[in-house]
Amino acid sequence: MNHHLQPVISTASSRIYETLRRDLVGGRFTAGEKLAINTLKEHYNVGLSPLREALNKLAAYGLLIQENQRGFRVPTLSRNELDDIANMRLELEGMAFERAIQHGDAVWEAELLAAAHRLKRADLSLDKGEEWEILHSQFHRALVAPCGSVWLLRFIEQLHDQFDRYRRLGPKMPTVRQTLDDQHHELVELALQRDSKAARALMDDHIHKSYQVALKRYQEHA
Repeated sequence: MNHHLQPVISTASSRIYETLRRDLVGGRFTAGEKLAINTLKEHYNVGLSPLREALNKLAAYGLLIQENQRGFRVPTLSRNELDDIANMRLELEGMAFERAIQHGDAVWEAELLAAAHRLKRADLSLDKGEEWEILHSQFHRALVAPCGSVWLLRFIEQLHDQFDRYRRLGPKMPTVRQTLDDQHHELVELALQRDSKAARALMDDHIHKSYQVALKRYQEHA
C-alpha cells in the first residue's frame, strides 16, 4: 500500500465509523441483519479499505459481529443482555458520577451547565431526532467527565451505545420523556450542590426509568 494514502484512509475510516455507529445505535439496521459490503459501499459512498477498517473497529467495540473473517452481522437483542447492560450502567455510571462530583472543578460546573442548557433548548423542540440524541449523549458525558478514569468513561460510553439500541427501537414516549428531562435538570442541581448521595440515588432512578422504556420497546419488538 502507498503510505501516502494511509492518513486519507484513516480520515475516511473515522468518518464512516461515526456514521455507521450512529446508524447501528439508532436502529437503521435490523438486529441480526447481515451487512452486505457492496451495499454499504454504495449507500455511504465510501471505499472498501476505510469501510473494512471501520467495520472491524465496530466489531471490536461490540456493535457488530464478525463472521468467517469477512462478513459482518448486527448483534441480536435479548432481555438478558438489556438487564446486564442496565445493571452495569447503574454500577459504573453511578460510581463515575459520585467521583465526578468529588473531583469536578469550576470549569466542569460551567461545562455541565452549558450542556444542560443546550439539552433543555432541544427539549422544548418537538423534534426529538438525531440532534437531540447527540446533545443528550453530550450531557450524560459531561455529568461524569471528571471521574478520573479514562477506562471508566470508555466503558460507560460503550454501555450507552448498547443501551440505546434498545431504547431507540420505538417512537418517543412523551410522559416518561418529560420525567426524564426534568431529572436531567435535577441531576445538575445536585451535582452543583455537591450532594453525591442524593445525586447517586437520582442517577439510579434515572437509569431505572430509562430501562423501563427500553424494556417496553424491546418487548414490543421481540
